[in-house]
Amino acid sequence: MNETGFDIELKNLSVGYERNRIQLEILKGIGFSASPGEMVALIGSNGIGKSTLLRTLAGFQEYFSGNIKINGQELSTIDTKEIARVISFVSTENISVANMTVFDLVAFGRFPYTNWIGRLTYHDKQKVSMAIHKVGLDKFENRYIIQLSDGERQRAMIARALAQDTPVIILDEPTAFLDVSNKYEIFHLLQLLAKEKNKTIIVSTHDLNIALREVDKLWIITETGNYQGAPEDAVLNSWLEKLFKNENIGFDIQEGEYFFKKKFKANVKVEGEGLSLIWTLRALNRTGYKLVMKAEHDFTVIAGDKTWTFQKGNNHEEFNSIYELLLFLERK
Repeated sequence: MNETGFDIELKNLSVGYERNRIQLEILKGIGFSASPGEMVALIGSNGIGKSTLLRTLAGFQEYFSGNIKINGQELSTIDTKEIARVISFVSTENISVANMTVFDLVAFGRFPYTNWIGRLTYHDKQKVSMAIHKVGLDKFENRYIIQLSDGERQRAMIARALAQDTPVIILDEPTAFLDVSNKYEIFHLLQLLAKEKNKTIIVSTHDLNIALREVDKLWIITETGNYQGAPEDAVLNSWLEKLFKNENIGFDIQEGEYFFKKKFKANVKVEGEGLSLIWTLRALNRTGYKLVMKAEHDFTVIAGDKTWTFQKGNNHEEFNSIYELLLFLERK
C-alpha cells in the first residue's frame, strides 16, 4: 500500500451549499492542518458543519473561498480521477445491496485504477485481499454485506478505503452505531494505519473520551471559534469546554471526561486505596456527593478490598458492593 501520506492545509476556508443560486455559508474562517502519519479527530456539536467540511475536503462539493491544499497542490486544480487516487472517503451509509459480498464491496476501492470496463487485474485482487486481511475480515470475503454486523460492515468500508490505496483517508463518524468494544477497535485500527502506513487520516467523531486517548491532533469547531492542537492542548486551553452551550455540562480536567453538573447532596470523606477507592470516588461523585479530604464532612465512607463501610458518629454500616452502599445512601 501507499507508504507516503500527504500534508493537508486549510486556510481561511468557507464552505456550505448553493441553493437557487444563493450561497448558504455554514462554516467560515477555517484554518486547520494535518501531516503524514497523523490521525486527526474533527469534533463539534451536531449540525455545526462537520460533514460538510469533510465532503468538501474529499472533493465532493466546491468551497466558496479560501484554500485547501493537498501536498501543496490546490484541491480545486486536481481532476476528479486523480482525487480518487489521493483521497478515500468512508461514510456512515448502511450498504445493503443484495448479493454483494465483502470482496465485491472492497473491490470498489480499486476502480480509480482499473481500465474502462472496470476489470480487476491480479494486482488489484491482491490489493483487495490485503485490505480485507488488514481489517481482520479474512474469513468474510465471500460473506454477503447484509449478513454482517455493524462493526464488521464498518471494517469492510475501511477495507474499501485501504484498497483504494490513497495517502489521505477521510471518515465521517465511522464509529456511529457501534458498541464500545468496536469503537475502540476501529480507532486502534485507524491509528495503526496512520503510523505503519504513514497515512493522513481525518475522522469526525462524537466519541470524545476515545479521541482524547487515541488521536494525534484535534480539529475543534465551535460557534465562537475554531481550534487545533494535541488533545492535551485542547484540555489545558479549555477548548473542549466551548463545545457545549449547556451550562449543566462540565469538563473534568483531571479525568479528561465530560460530566453533568449536579447539586451536591452531602459532603463525603472517603478513605481507602487502590482501585476500590478510585471507583468508590467515581460512584459517589456520579450520584451527587461532594468529595472532601480535610473540609467538614457529613459522613465517611471507607473503601476496603471487598467491603464498604459507612460511618457517621457512632453509626457504622457495612456493605458488600458499591451498589448496596449507594442504595443505603439513597434511602437515608
